[in-house]
Amino acid sequence: MTRSDTRDVLIVGGGPVGLTAAVALRRCGVNCRLVDRLPARLPYAKAVGIQPRTLEIWDRMGLVRSALEAAVPLLGQLLYVNGAEQSRMELRLPPEVPYGFAALPQYDTERILEEHLARFGTGIERGTELVSFSQDADGVTSVLTTASGAQEEVRSRFLVGCDGAHSTVRKGLGLTFEGGALPEEYMLADVEVDWDLPHGYAVRALHRGDDGTADDVLVCVPLPGRGRYRMTMTVPPSLSARGRPDAGADDGVTHGLQTGGGPELADVQRVLDRLSPQPTQASALRWSSVFRISHRIVDRYGRGRVFVAGDAAHIHPPTGAQGMNTGIQDAYNLAWKLALAVEGAARPDLAESYDAERRPVGEEVVGRTVRHAAQGGVQADRADPQTLAMREAQLLVGYRGSPIVGPAGAEPGPQAGDRAPDCGGLDGAVAHYPRRLYDLLRDRDGHVLLLYAGPAGDAPADPGFDRSAVELAALARDLSGGRMDTCLLLAETAPAGTAGAGLPAVYRDARGEFARIYRPQGPTLFAVRPDGYLGARCSPPAADGLAAYLARVFRVRPPDR
Repeated sequence: MTRSDTRDVLIVGGGPVGLTAAVALRRCGVNCRLVDRLPARLPYAKAVGIQPRTLEIWDRMGLVRSALEAAVPLLGQLLYVNGAEQSRMELRLPPEVPYGFAALPQYDTERILEEHLARFGTGIERGTELVSFSQDADGVTSVLTTASGAQEEVRSRFLVGCDGAHSTVRKGLGLTFEGGALPEEYMLADVEVDWDLPHGYAVRALHRGDDGTADDVLVCVPLPGRGRYRMTMTVPPSLSARGRPDAGADDGVTHGLQTGGGPELADVQRVLDRLSPQPTQASALRWSSVFRISHRIVDRYGRGRVFVAGDAAHIHPPTGAQGMNTGIQDAYNLAWKLALAVEGAARPDLAESYDAERRPVGEEVVGRTVRHAAQGGVQADRADPQTLAMREAQLLVGYRGSPIVGPAGAEPGPQAGDRAPDCGGLDGAVAHYPRRLYDLLRDRDGHVLLLYAGPAGDAPADPGFDRSAVELAALARDLSGGRMDTCLLLAETAPAGTAGAGLPAVYRDARGEFARIYRPQGPTLFAVRPDGYLGARCSPPAADGLAAYLARVFRVRPPDR
């Protein structure tokens, strides 16, 4: 057995979740390895829905343009019952949300992430499988089997398991994975059809019997390409995978693609002949498979220096395209915390907040998708359309009450623990075009301190705020070890060209969008975390409030009073 050099983080699993963790860590300068047991990327359109929150994350990571160029918009869903259109669900979001819903084959998602990761000199080590691991107070020792068949011992500070529903990391940690399997079986097919249904809409077609029960279903999600869809259908008895294990697994977890042959084009055509809203011909079958669905979640998202994310932590029905997107958010939440821990800048218990913040999200997603699957889809949800769209977009995920965010206040607007929403109309002193808030956050890997200098109501602006802003910026820089940038936001009524007391980033809320969305009550401090959530909100801005928040994250103590 060979011994490799010590790495900061070893990531097991080179799918979208593991790739997200690797990109986020490498952007922070963390030395990591990413291994995957498969010899090559699978050419399957498995997970295809891309939620707006995922696009926001990719924006901050600097890779959203590549995703937008490859994806197609997902505008809503058409529901047909016994051939007749019953409803049209439109996926509409508030105008300040910068991205809509999109569809992209999983292999393209992985390609985009992998190409971005290569910019940091890191790639996926293919054909490499985790055999075992052990951990102690200082790190994790893992045994890998490489593509050549040789065994290698790797020492790392942390181990992250993004290795799917049959996770070796989860089993090695001894985590429970409670839940069950749905009785239904489905088949997937990536095909083209020649119908003329509206572009950009998913199609859900049901057959209901005399008792009103749905006994046949077809779900079609549009993909890039003319008339191309990823279709989900009920499996006929001749293709049943019952008794067959999941691909590559014998652990009793019934979830994902099954071994054996998938449906042929004729099988897909028979379903279309029964359920398609229009007569249509299927062609160009790229890929097909039979799959089963389970709903399970671990009892905790990590132990010690080892963590799980994505399907290794939670599996559930694919209703609403929540799985991969939830896993991407898992990885993004964990990565910035591990980066600070590797640097020695984090509180000793910072990484423990990963479980506190993400496991409740996983529980909610598992419960909601199981409920939607039983009720006949997302459109059966009784929430108002705006709330439903925001929730499915994963824009309502928040961490209020987390041990590492400040207290939520009673004033209106986003509070500590909430997502930091985007806004436009921010004018700089030199650039004569408006910027988005997300433009200011992009490529900043650490915390960002937003200081809003606007007045409260009709009161005049505080003439001493410039001095206070400089002092707060210096405090943020010192207590974070230089890991917190500061942006000063001036009110819409501030004169153009206001200096901002020498702060490097000064912008004017020229259209009043920041004030409308964030609703500050006079001068206000907002601490934006690396994952785009508010860690603290404080009005009026105060050194002790900022220091108290930073002490929740960094290895610092609040200043003496």
